[in-house]
Amino acid sequence: MYNREYTPDMISALAENEIFVFGSNLAGAHAGGAARVAHVRFGAVWGQGVGLQGQSYAIPTMQGGVETIKPYVDEFVSFAAEHKEYKFLVTRIGCGIAGFTPDEVAPLFVGALNLENVILPRDFVEVLEN
Repeated sequence: MYNREYTPDMISALAENEIFVFGSNLAGAHAGGAARVAHVRFGAVWGQGVGLQGQSYAIPTMQGGVETIKPYVDEFVSFAAEHKEYKFLVTRIGCGIAGFTPDEVAPLFVGALNLENVILPRDFVEVLEN
């Protein structure tokens, strides 16, 4: 096991190699919550609801139940595993405007738990380790 970090509650700046991972909607209308932060500060592209854009990575969370988020998280985990040059700061995706709980969303990130370049929120890690 490595010396685990947790995603900070507030992210206002990123190092050159850091990526802000946020919950989006498929239309890429980044109007509120972490999506707005991604758009205003970290290069999220209006109209792009999925994937890497600037220093951000969008995972859609607004299209239905938590099961609809899983393919996008799986795609993100694969991307992160292939791109060790980046450090991915995962926000509490799905736990704001989308209305899910960490108990519902965290299990989707089980594949990222041991990726040293993926930083998860503390409550996600607690769910995954219990």
